[in-house]
Amino acid sequence: MKPAYKSMRERLHDAHVSLRAKWVKGPWSLGAYEFLSFGIKQAWACLFGGAMLVLLMGTYLFYPDDAPIGRFDFIFLCALAIQIGMLISGLESLEEAKVIFVFHVVGTLMEVFKTEMGSWVYPEPAFFRIGGVPLFSGFMYACVGSYIARVWRIFDFRFDRFPPLWVQGLVALTVYINFFTHHFTVDGRIGLYVVSVLIYGPSVIWFRPDQKHRPMPLFIGLLLVALFIWFAENIATFARAWSYPGQEVEWHMVSLQKLGAWYLLMIISFVLVAFVHMRKKPETEL
Repeated sequence: MKPAYKSMRERLHDAHVSLRAKWVKGPWSLGAYEFLSFGIKQAWACLFGGAMLVLLMGTYLFYPDDAPIGRFDFIFLCALAIQIGMLISGLESLEEAKVIFVFHVVGTLMEVFKTEMGSWVYPEPAFFRIGGVPLFSGFMYACVGSYIARVWRIFDFRFDRFPPLWVQGLVALTVYINFFTHHFTVDGRIGLYVVSVLIYGPSVIWFRPDQKHRPMPLFIGLLLVALFIWFAENIATFARAWSYPGQEVEWHMVSLQKLGAWYLLMIISFVLVAFVHMRKKPETEL
């Protein structure tokens, strides 16, 4: 007997199959449909991050000054509700959530240190905070982890010449340590860029926008994701979620140097998610 209830993944898969049957009639329509499917899947993978950006911008524009709780506390409570909702709905698995939580903690610890060093500031008060860091900040890192976990599953990633996980783990650990130590000693990020090219340059990622897997150099994929995070960071700083030196009085675009920092942080997130996905049976959405 067919079950009366279908999960959200099953309903999305059924809709995908139905639309494909209606639209795809030849090679041109197949190409257009595959491009459209790629965009929809990317947007679906960005669900948590997109919701957070809407929340940041919406509260910046419309949050009342006389609200009973501060704007940053409201953002934190909403982000917590979004995360719980994604777990309950099955949009994220428990294993993925554990990894995202680790990245959340890793990011928050770095936030506490970086704000103490004056790398950036949070311009509004918050009750839910650690030092000068409101707790919603950890969810910004969780958004990155959520995206990597979801896009891996949604596009059914496969790899050629995938670097050993222990090598990636060592690189990720070195990246994280350098974010702290470069304030006191030599900044090793140039060397880390070179090492990342050496280990990820030969690797190819195969992703499935529709029915057929397509290849792309893994290094290019990591760079593109870092670029989109940099764009999102510009939206977040415009919404006064945080401010870099020089942005306190008048907003300006975030320096392109931050693109390199986000690329290195991408490596940490990618490695954490890889430890989950490379050890379990693949599953896909849509």
